[in-house]
Order: sequence, then structure tokens, then C-alpha cells
Amino acid sequence: MYYRTIKKLILLTGDVAMLYSSLYITLLIRYWSKPGLDLWQKHCWLFTIIFIVWIFIFYIADLYNLNLAVNNIRFIMLTSRCIIIAGLFSVIFFYLIPQFDIAPKTNLFLCIAIFIILFFLWRKFFNWILKISPKNNIIIIGINQQVYELIEKLRKNPRLGFNVLLIINNKQIKHNINNIPVISDMTNLKKVIIDYKINTVVLAADPRESHTLRSALFQCMSLQINYTTLPHFYENVTGKIPVKAINEMWFLENLNKGEKKFFNIVKRSYDIILALLIFIITCVFWPIIAFLIKIESKGPVFITMKRAGKNNREFRMFKFRTMKEESNNRSITIKNDPRITKFGSFLRKTRIDEIPQVLNILKGEMSFVGPRPERPELIKNLEKYIPFYKEKTLIKPGVTGWDQISGEYHSPSHEDTLKKLQYDLFYIKNRSIYLDLSIMLKTISTVLSRKGR
Repeated sequence: MYYRTIKKLILLTGDVAMLYSSLYITLLIRYWSKPGLDLWQKHCWLFTIIFIVWIFIFYIADLYNLNLAVNNIRFIMLTSRCIIIAGLFSVIFFYLIPQFDIAPKTNLFLCIAIFIILFFLWRKFFNWILKISPKNNIIIIGINQQVYELIEKLRKNPRLGFNVLLIINNKQIKHNINNIPVISDMTNLKKVIIDYKINTVVLAADPRESHTLRSALFQCMSLQINYTTLPHFYENVTGKIPVKAINEMWFLENLNKGEKKFFNIVKRSYDIILALLIFIITCVFWPIIAFLIKIESKGPVFITMKRAGKNNREFRMFKFRTMKEESNNRSITIKNDPRITKFGSFLRKTRIDEIPQVLNILKGEMSFVGPRPERPELIKNLEKYIPFYKEKTLIKPGVTGWDQISGEYHSPSHEDTLKKLQYDLFYIKNRSIYLDLSIMLKTISTVLSRKGR
């Protein structure tokens, strides 16, 4: 289940190799001879600094998303934008800091030009390798809504490397799903696995509830194939938890708070440090923001909203006001909401309206990363229709989260709220320093692209 991580590491390693190869070829061309050790060392450590920033820019721009690692127009435009930003940083780094004893003007631009060529050749080769590499052949046992979603996800993203060849269901409701055969007979499971050259069996049905399934799986023990549950496989492929496919035992097995004690201490530490830093840097601009809010519409500069915090405890969340007060019934915000002021729209897109939440973080009511806090009355209503909705309050809510960087727009509908919960539960289960850092970096990309709402 770690194929995606391995592929991303290969992608990252290849990009780093292309950066240093570009530098080596640059020195080779520039000085018409093989670079000596002194010349290489003189350039290498300086260029290493800008290469780290380049990789950082590539990461927050999502160039290591396997679904985007294709040579289409979107990928080319995104890559071009990243290289322009990285190139500008490189120019500023070398030309505004005069202490370096090299004059890298020609070397820098030559290195960038060579890297562009090598980068696109490398990514093209990587995609070709993914295309011809052997797929992980899969059988799915059982059918539910999550199986349909999973099949569609894998169909749209062949680079993930999974190939669903067969579905087995004791009640054969269809003969095929997306041209994947569906059969009902489990007695010959061992033969089917051998004939189809199956690597992985995904269990959407519970073997504990079916003697036939248990017996069939027991007969396959000698085949040395991988067995995984649908929730686990779905989580690894989609980055979401299939809420309708889990029960109370999932929470007991996966959300052991005792294992997160060290993480919680570290998380609280960097929450306080970052919140103080942001407050100190931005507080000088708060009066200017307040003035612009007041001149555009009547009403307070700040608004406080009742929200459900950790363990469903209520607290008041602070934000800069972005809506008109006149005829505002405080209903849920919708897309292109007419209540949002022009300056308020800018504040939302840049996430500046959420800066006052550093006060909530310092008070210990919120964190930088976590599920977005909801209205208490909304939670009471939604938990009637959406299973385990209240369980998103098992941890502190956050200013940003796994759902916010998913790239999906979610309306207030029950269907989209369920999707948001699936992302939130994924974060609650997998939260770590690495995941928090990843989410914060991706949030920077969202803010810079002004995709906020």
C-alpha cells in the first residue's frame, strides 16, 4: 500500500538528480573542460541552497502529486510558473547578496535552461515507466458504494498502478461494473486468483460474517498474496476514510490517543511559536485592515462566531468581518454570496480574514492544522444524517486542514459534508508533524493562487 510513497520518492530523487546534472553540464559548457573539485565545490554549496528552495516550490505547487505528473497543458503551465518563481528567487539570492566570490549570471541562466530540458525529459521518462510497469492486479470481494467510487478513482488515475480485474459478490446484482466482470461463486477463489495473476485481494465484505468467504480465503493462504480491507485500501488510494464502510471498532483500533502524546506536545509548541510570530508581524497592519473594512460597510471590524472545539466544547472564533451586516441572517455562506463585500472577498481569497484566529490558537482553543470548526447546532443536525459526524471534534479544530488542500469545492449539501468528514477523519487518524507541515505548505500554495473562499 506504499506504492504511491515510493513513486513520489523516485520522482523527488529524479528531480534532485536533474538539478545537479544541470549544474554539472553548465560548468562543463561554460569552462569547456571537466569541472575540477575546487570549481565544483565553489558552485555546489551555493546552488544547493537554491535547489532546496526549488524543491520546496515544486512541492507546494503539487508537482509531486502523481495525478498531475503528466505531460499535458496544465502540468506544463504549472511547471513553467514554478520555474519562473524559482528563477526569480535564484536571481535575487545571487545578486542581492554580494558576499559570494563567483559571478553566476551566465552560469545561473544556463543552468536554468538546461534544467528545463532535463526536467521535462525526466518527467516524460517517468510517465513512460509508469505506463509500461506491471500493474498490481486486484480482486474486490463485495460491493458497496465505496467500491464504485474506488473503481472510478482507479480508472481515472491509471498511474497509481492498480488494475481491478474481477469483483466477487455473493449476490450478483450486475454482470459487470465499468467493464470489470462480476461473479458470485467464491468456491473457486484460489483458482481464480492464480488464473488472473492477482497480487491483492480487497475485502469489502466481512469474512467474519461469511463461513464461505472465510473458507475460500483460508484455502488461498499458500499463494502469498496481499489481503487488505476496503477502508484501508480506500484510504491509501483516495486520502479519505470511507465513513459508510467503518464502525465503532474502527475508531477504537485507529484513534489511540496515547500514541500521540509526543506529537501533541510538539504540535502545541509550534502552534504557540507560529501564532506569536504571525501576530507580531501582522499586528501593525490590523488598523489598516480595520479602516478598510469600516469604510466599505457599517458594522464591527471583528466578528466572533460560536464554534464547537475539541470534545464538542463551545468557543468563540475570531475573524475579520467580510460580510455586510445589513439583512445578514447568518446563514451558511454559499458560492458567490452577495453578502460578501469587495474587500471581504479579497480577505477571504488571501485568508487574511482568518489571521485573528491566532488569538484562538494562543488560547488553546484551535490549532493551525485540524478539521475546520463547525457551528454546534449544525453538528447536532448533521450527526442525525451523517454517521460519526461528531467524532471530528475528537481533536482541536484548525485554521486549515486536509480537506482544505484537497482541491475539491464542497457545498453545504449532506453529500459534500460527508466528503469533508472523510478527509477530516483521515487527518485525525494519520496526523503527524510531517502531515501538518505538508498541509501548511499546500495552504501557502492555495493562498498564493487565491483559490480560497
